[in-house]
Amino acid sequence: MGSKNILIVSRSFYPTVSPRSFRATELAKELARLGHRVKVITSFKDGVDYEQLTKSFGVTFKNFGKERFRILCQTGRWQGNFFIKAINRVLLMLFEYPDIQLMQLVARSLNEEEGYDLLISVAVPYPVHWGVAWARKSNHPIARKWVADCGDPYMGDRIDTVRKLFYFKYIEQWFCRKADYISVPTRDSINGYYEEFHEKIRVIPQGLNFNEVQLPQRVHNEPVTFAYAGNLVPLKRDPRPFLDYLATLASDFRFIVYTRKKELLLEHKSILKEKFEIREYIPRAELLKVLSAMDFLVNFDNNTNIHTPSKLIDYAVVKRPILNVTSSLEEKLIDAFLARDYSGALIIENLEQYDIRCVAMQFLELTIE
Repeated sequence: MGSKNILIVSRSFYPTVSPRSFRATELAKELARLGHRVKVITSFKDGVDYEQLTKSFGVTFKNFGKERFRILCQTGRWQGNFFIKAINRVLLMLFEYPDIQLMQLVARSLNEEEGYDLLISVAVPYPVHWGVAWARKSNHPIARKWVADCGDPYMGDRIDTVRKLFYFKYIEQWFCRKADYISVPTRDSINGYYEEFHEKIRVIPQGLNFNEVQLPQRVHNEPVTFAYAGNLVPLKRDPRPFLDYLATLASDFRFIVYTRKKELLLEHKSILKEKFEIREYIPRAELLKVLSAMDFLVNFDNNTNIHTPSKLIDYAVVKRPILNVTSSLEEKLIDAFLARDYSGALIIENLEQYDIRCVAMQFLELTIE
């Protein structure tokens, strides 16, 4: 397989801390390492030296521009106001606001791009895909093959408590028809997409450079110490029943959570005190070092096969036992983990499939199908 010209479009990229940023960043780095010419179109972040990133990663960058409109009243005295939150929710439901502006930004950035062997667009947010579909025409295909990479389904989403409004169905069908392939992280994810497009779907899991993960020789903390890292969703990926149970225990432990959803945790912080720490997100490489030093790791299950948390790959790579917490809380299993009995740990099979080298090759193979 000769050298390819590859274009990746993603709003999120290093140093942003998010699953989609990890996806785009690891893929771009590995494709460049394999000798391919890689260009990334993304939203430039203030304070990031993209010339230095070009030297470090071996890829070139293009800015698709700033998003002019933001979520209303994120700061100041109106922050957290119920009325403002309701308006933001309605704008999101009706218009996919503010992410809808990405559609025009992405389309405009692609007007002068052409001659690529492979175009990979990364969502969420889905208006990234919509922008590619808008820009890609029969007389301006941009690339021979377009892969729309999807972390979670859009119309088939089962995590959000509110379903997408019916008319977004036509937008999803429109971009799916124009894409050559749709990539999803797990086989169960396929069920989140319209059946007419299943033949276009390819299962390509999340990837990680295993060589960048340093593991400690031995882990045994006093007291037993465990962690969770990632997003939290009320009534879905909800930590509160788990924290309620921890609050009833007299045993000593230390639970550390890395998340932006602090509002779900503040009540339990006041109850558990020093047993419970809430921390900001940190860069992935740093986080992996922290996770590898835990006695075990916690996963709050989505309670649906369509959505598979990408953090499970990071958990598996650092080789710590995984306590999978479902909506039907298994108190005996929690007790066992706190007693350092990990026989009930969640097992992630075929770990080698998450090696970024394998993931990159699966994308490259789509150029010759």
